[in-house]
Amino acid sequence: MSLAQKSEHQHGRISFANSNSNESNPPDYEAVDVLGPRGPQDGGLSVLSVDMCVADNRKDHYTDKYKNSSLIVRRNKEFTIIIKLNRAFSAEQDNVQLEFMIGNSPYVNKGTYITVSIGKEKRDGRWNGRVIGTQDTEVTVGITPDARCIIGRFRTFVAVVTDLGKQRTQRNPDTDLYVLFNPWDPADQVYMDKEEDIQEYVMNDVGNIYDGDFNNITSFSWNFGQFEEGVLDACLMIMDAGKVPLMYRGNATQVVRQASALLNSQDDKGVMVGNWSGDYSGGTAPTAWTGSPEILLKYVNKGYEPVRFAQCWVFAGVMNTFMRGLGIPTRAITTFRSAVDNTGNLKTDIVLDEDGKLDRSRTKDSVWNFHCWNEVYMKRPDLPDNFSGWQVIDCTPQETSDGLYRCGPTSVNAIKEGELSYPFDAKFVFAEINSDLIYYKADKYGKLKIISVNTVYVGKLILTKKKDSSEYEDITSNYKYPEGVDIELQADTIKIGDNFKLTLNIKNQTSQTCTISVVITGCAAFYTGITSTTFMFENQSATVEASKSESDTSVSVKLFIILRSSYKALRNSTKIVNGLGHSVIIISLHKSLLVLYVINDLQMTGSPRVGKELMVSVEFLNPYNFTLKKVQLRIDGPGLTQTKLKQYSQILPGASVIYKVLLIPQSLGKKVLMACLDCPLLRQVTNQLEFEVVQDENINEQSVILGTR
Repeated sequence: MSLAQKSEHQHGRISFANSNSNESNPPDYEAVDVLGPRGPQDGGLSVLSVDMCVADNRKDHYTDKYKNSSLIVRRNKEFTIIIKLNRAFSAEQDNVQLEFMIGNSPYVNKGTYITVSIGKEKRDGRWNGRVIGTQDTEVTVGITPDARCIIGRFRTFVAVVTDLGKQRTQRNPDTDLYVLFNPWDPADQVYMDKEEDIQEYVMNDVGNIYDGDFNNITSFSWNFGQFEEGVLDACLMIMDAGKVPLMYRGNATQVVRQASALLNSQDDKGVMVGNWSGDYSGGTAPTAWTGSPEILLKYVNKGYEPVRFAQCWVFAGVMNTFMRGLGIPTRAITTFRSAVDNTGNLKTDIVLDEDGKLDRSRTKDSVWNFHCWNEVYMKRPDLPDNFSGWQVIDCTPQETSDGLYRCGPTSVNAIKEGELSYPFDAKFVFAEINSDLIYYKADKYGKLKIISVNTVYVGKLILTKKKDSSEYEDITSNYKYPEGVDIELQADTIKIGDNFKLTLNIKNQTSQTCTISVVITGCAAFYTGITSTTFMFENQSATVEASKSESDTSVSVKLFIILRSSYKALRNSTKIVNGLGHSVIIISLHKSLLVLYVINDLQMTGSPRVGKELMVSVEFLNPYNFTLKKVQLRIDGPGLTQTKLKQYSQILPGASVIYKVLLIPQSLGKKVLMACLDCPLLRQVTNQLEFEVVQDENINEQSVILGTR
């Protein structure tokens, strides 16, 4: 059973046929018997067929990319239906109604039961209708859903109204239509005035998400796949499963707020289970996913069982798909050095014990190397006009809002201006990028003393994908005004198993010779700032003359695979014991490469063509002296293939694996093919190949090695 059929079954396949009903309050579907249509009496009018003109309408409504056989339209834009009757239609004598219904108990005053009248008793309603033309026994009708219409899947009926009642067409899933938000229309809440913005933030089905650290930005591709088969139905079914009231579904503000709760399972059995423990047994590691369709389809096909597991970039990628699929402009955002202010005081408090180690029992806040959320673009009728535009929305479960784990939407402009009283969750988002980082040292009695305050460490850089480009765009200035300049220590990228040397530069800016005692702590760290394995804890001292510098390069460490590779980085924390300062160095880990090939299956020349098979080969070489176990290799690409998964029990040191699959490109244009290898000892080795799908042009075999993580 397809998702569309499941959605149909979920809503009930109930017909109104030859039934008399109060059109203001039509009967509950479950109370109506399914009856066959009654033929015309005394030369009366009857409906023979209804043509939804799917192909033409979908092209006009920019919905032809959806892999769905039904009509999909956008709010406040006319679509056409052709009604075939048993005789010619007379506007002066006949009375015909088109009925559009959503939900199990449709009512006019709730916007879930829509009637559009044509003929002698034409009346104004929520949706507009007109007769475009007639030919023989066919009537072409134009229907325009209103700009605030509920989005979702509507059932369509055509009724002939006489003094004896209504003669309705039978329930027919082929005449169902989906109504989506319309970013092309100025009357819609999600309107964008630039076509290039709509193409990037609504129509683009693949994109980049950025991670790493402020000093070492990396990226990977993500398959949003909002047009893939079953994805639109999955998004609507998720709202049904989450019991989102239909009356909320015409309001973009409410839709995104509800979605920010529905996509995590923290308190409501939502789509994804967050996991930052490093133990991903019983599920899929967050680093192994390549896109959203696999996750969304798994959730609805497995009876709404939360999918295991996700971290912030997975939540952001799936949110992007969910929103773009419904027609809301959305983009994934990465903030580097993002604070989590669990105490609500707009400060990030880090407590060290008397030896200079992190006191985990007393440290409730944290600073993430990076954190991903989303922005959605919309008018906020509940806020002053200048706070419309981009809004922060975050479904990563961090803090509750109105009793549920969710965040937003909150205006980006309001965050920048420090206007934190407006809904929703502005104070929490403001703290994520503006908290003061305060280090405390506890003495042996537990008394705390402030040893360092950094007012510019948090919210260092905020990025998103640049329009029509694989490069990033710096949008930090959208969120905050320029801050002071600071100087940081940096470290090179290293490869797992390599030595690295830590250089500590100390500059004495006083007029006296100083002897400095330094505590150096080295540990593996999650990108969330939570530390784990400590591999170094040393005390160093140096004597520095007045106004001079001293460099200490005596610390050398051999990093081996004992570090759990779900950690994004090493963290070296250097504390000056006498209170002069505290600094943190992030050292990123370098991983191995995937090689991607695209080969014409039938001949060694020729380009990727619509409907023609291609052989894709992905090769991986294990460059390490240890065995990789429980390896997953995924191939993914919207418009090319559903996610393909290959599993290997082990890959020996120096061994290679080659995975070949057949692809059939389904549409023209630029495509992105992604591959991701993941295992407990080596996380998220990725690569991608970009190529053009054409009709009949020829190119030679392609082979590339692209940027990896």
